[in-house]
Amino acid sequence: MSEDGHASEIFRQRLKNARELRGYSQEELAKRARMPASSIAHFETGRKPSFDSLRRLAVALEITTDYLLGRVESPELAQDGDPLFRDVAKLTGSDREIARDFLEMLANRRVKKD
Repeated sequence: MSEDGHASEIFRQRLKNARELRGYSQEELAKRARMPASSIAHFETGRKPSFDSLRRLAVALEITTDYLLGRVESPELAQDGDPLFRDVAKLTGSDREIARDFLEMLANRRVKKD
């Protein structure tokens, strides 16, 4: 597989993984990204997105383009681009502990549902 083909395969899989991680259907993601639902299906089967589409998808999924493009290995490594994590550095120590406990509780709740 060419390097370009490998990059397309990574994007295709990462997009689907991120969409499922957020619990969105293709239609829900399309609505959030302000694009046709058919576009999401096309991207998940190998079509390359435009720069604008890539940006819209990253914003809608609250994840960095680095994850979608395969530059980091997990969405957790892309925290700088995730709005949920942007303000964590501003929290006091005790507030950080509360936030960490709450996020862990939410993550565990999702695992139990799956």
